[in-house]
Amino acid sequence: MAADWFAENDLAVWIWTAVQTAGRGRRGREWVAREGNFSATLLMRPDCDAGKGAELSFVAALALSDVLQAFSPVRQVELKWPNDVLFDDKKIAGILLESTASAGGKLDWLSIGCGVNLTFYPEDMPYPAISLEAAGIAPPTSLEFLERLAAAFAKRYRNWIDEGFPSVRAAWLDRAKGQGELIEARLGSETVTGTFTDLDETGALVIEQGDGSIRKITAGEVFFV
Repeated sequence: MAADWFAENDLAVWIWTAVQTAGRGRRGREWVAREGNFSATLLMRPDCDAGKGAELSFVAALALSDVLQAFSPVRQVELKWPNDVLFDDKKIAGILLESTASAGGKLDWLSIGCGVNLTFYPEDMPYPAISLEAAGIAPPTSLEFLERLAAAFAKRYRNWIDEGFPSVRAAWLDRAKGQGELIEARLGSETVTGTFTDLDETGALVIEQGDGSIRKITAGEVFFV
């Protein structure tokens, strides 16, 4: 599915599959995507550097939450840093960004992989999961979901182009899970515990530790204490 709503110098195409047999999430983890669930990747060449391109993870999260919220307006869809979408406090969707850049830092390409639990969700995960069907909501087909997501992403992307990351950041924080609460950020060799207070201007997670010091986390996994 080609996209004609990007900036003049951009190139973008949605790549969709009915079944994903070798899906993966962050840190190379397996991503289970059976038939009936949603798996698609937006392959694009935004006219920006890698640091700016990383902001599109938040754009994608907002677009996914827009689509999912429409299925159940009375139940809150929330966003979990850095790239998860929650429904009833459980993970229903994930995002994975990958890219390559030239020597000058400009992106050669960026892929935004999106997986959504429409009919099936994995058990025994580090963070509880759910599907639309398990939540008692009749799910759309995967292709129907793609049509909705492409439209939602187009709208959020245009907002990013026109107004920049501050607008995206504010919208993301409005749906953030755990802001003002105690969290753990697991960084591999270190666990940082403190209050999730903010996102900075680059999208880093801002944590106030017990001694009042501030840590900015650019990569890690968040758990709610």
